[in-house]
Amino acid sequence: MQQWELRAAFARSLSEMYGREVPAYTTLLRVSAEVNADVLAERGADAERLGSIGRVTAERHGAIRVGTPEELRQVGRIFAGFGMHPVGFYDLRDASASSVPVVSTAFRPLDAGELARNPFRVFTSVLVTDDRRFFSASLQERLETFLARRQLFPPRVLELAARAESDHGLGGSDAAEFVEAATACFALSREPIDRGWYDELARISAVAADIGGVSSTHINHLTPRVLDIDELYRRMTDLGVTMIDEIQGPPAWEGPDVLLRQTSFRALAEPRGFTDGPGELRVRFGEVEARGIALTAAGRSLYDELLAEVDARRAASGRPRTEVAAEVWRERLPATEEDLDRRGLGAFTYRAAADAPDRLRALRAADREVLARGAVRAEEAARVGATPSAPAPAAAAPGALEAAGAGPDVHALVAAGIAVREPIVYEDFLPRSAAGIFQSNLTDAGQRDDALTGTARDVGWMSDALGRDVADPIVRNEELTRASLQALTLEIS
Repeated sequence: MQQWELRAAFARSLSEMYGREVPAYTTLLRVSAEVNADVLAERGADAERLGSIGRVTAERHGAIRVGTPEELRQVGRIFAGFGMHPVGFYDLRDASASSVPVVSTAFRPLDAGELARNPFRVFTSVLVTDDRRFFSASLQERLETFLARRQLFPPRVLELAARAESDHGLGGSDAAEFVEAATACFALSREPIDRGWYDELARISAVAADIGGVSSTHINHLTPRVLDIDELYRRMTDLGVTMIDEIQGPPAWEGPDVLLRQTSFRALAEPRGFTDGPGELRVRFGEVEARGIALTAAGRSLYDELLAEVDARRAASGRPRTEVAAEVWRERLPATEEDLDRRGLGAFTYRAAADAPDRLRALRAADREVLARGAVRAEEAARVGATPSAPAPAAAAPGALEAAGAGPDVHALVAAGIAVREPIVYEDFLPRSAAGIFQSNLTDAGQRDDALTGTARDVGWMSDALGRDVADPIVRNEELTRASLQALTLEIS
């Protein structure tokens, strides 16, 4: 089995296991499938603008939590066996008003073809045990001692993972063993929990207790993708499932969907065994997501500005966040994919249209030269780091497209039907949204002392802890754009 096949089998196996453990997740899957089918019937091919219905239906992201850099390194080895690499750095400590003492990355495929085959992602958080805002020196020592005693990942799983990574897959019984053993690592443990120790950590942070108060890790939530998250929210509510208060991320509006919108049903009370008798915990929930167009560095900067504007207007007016956000989006975000691209805010790739040769032959020689020069300029701009979708300088020789005001750039190729613009799906996460999901599912905000200084963590620390480079998702999308422009230039030159 190639790595993408192992990854797809792993995602299915985890989904089946989580469905048995959290029955409401099965309801979420069913409703998601119904919504997707209805949207596809209503919108046709347009519904698959950001991925085929087959991909969307199979798509999942999971979330796990570990306690130490060594555990993080080991889980990184397991995911590498499935062709999943660390992408992005997320600091949730300051993204939430609640006590969430973790930093995170996400493991996923990097190659566009691998993502198309199976885009399984796992959002992975690790405790920051030396952050004094949350843990005193004595509690840190006891917590790290507890974590050092446990073994989350058996040596055999790590061995198979290393082979799968080096050989780009596994054969025969080893493939089945790897999937089964890796799945078992993330099952909910039935080992009794020390109530006093768990409660001590829970007073600081429910997230810290879920990580460091037990002897194992587990899938915290598993997330299907839906094409209409607002409709999903309504249908789940109608079924009597208690959802969190609102959908996290960008608002619903009339323009292009960007980045990521997420919601979940609230964490359910699950029976758990304690050393002093039976009890229950509320730590796991069912999340669902709707993915939009990835943004460029300029687009992400604008997104941060929009969030700040929403916060300011809400503080001044007291109006609901969703209402204010939609208002701000309409005022400041382009209303079409074309304008999102022309302003250098959205991430796109470009390819030659099927009839590009015929269209090129139909143009006068001067016009063909203008278009080719424009594509080369766009490709060169992207290669040196300029916004690849910015218009290229006008060519000296006038052509029909220049006269029409389109300009000799990749946009002119799209407008002429010679090139096709395709949005890059946002494959990653948003710190504020992730923290909002966490916070919405906590029964207690926990404790933190903001008079103290937090411990520094950044992408460099994460790379060192993993022993692997953490990819920058914006840079990765820029690479995809450049590669597509280079291929397009060759095709039309």
